[in-house]
Amino acid sequence: MRRALLTILAALLLAGGLGPAAVPAFAAPPRATLDDLEDEVMCDTCNVPLNIADSPRADQEREEIRDLIAQGLTKDEIKARLRDRYGPQILALPPSDGFSLAAYLVPVAVAVALVALLLALLPRWRRRAPGAAAGGVAGGAPLPDLSPADAARLDEDLARWDRGRR
Repeated sequence: MRRALLTILAALLLAGGLGPAAVPAFAAPPRATLDDLEDEVMCDTCNVPLNIADSPRADQEREEIRDLIAQGLTKDEIKARLRDRYGPQILALPPSDGFSLAAYLVPVAVAVALVALLLALLPRWRRRAPGAAAGGVAGGAPLPDLSPADAARLDEDLARWDRGRR
């Protein structure tokens, strides 16, 4: 019985691709490519991402990245080497620590503040809307009652306008 269970377990592992041949594939880091790095690295003279830079210096940086890829370095190792050589401004994304953390936090804080403001003001706007419609004007001030002479003149004008439409 025990032998049958071990055989079934081994068959399941081999069928699932978790056999001994699959272990090195999991251990190998992903290979870096120029296309993968170009949008994360800036041209140091154009001050635009390398994937849209069109200058001789950008071509030199691309060649340097190709050389680092040929050496077998991973994406993170290549970015670290470029940062060490040219400084942190060579990377398209700011670092996620220190003062540069504000580049990530400020937009989130503004979005949260706007949602909170909307949630606070929406009930007030909804309460005010029926009162404004009942008052007759958008400002909320009620219209005064018409005098009998004004009401008669309004009725005559509306009747004349109605006859002109036919």
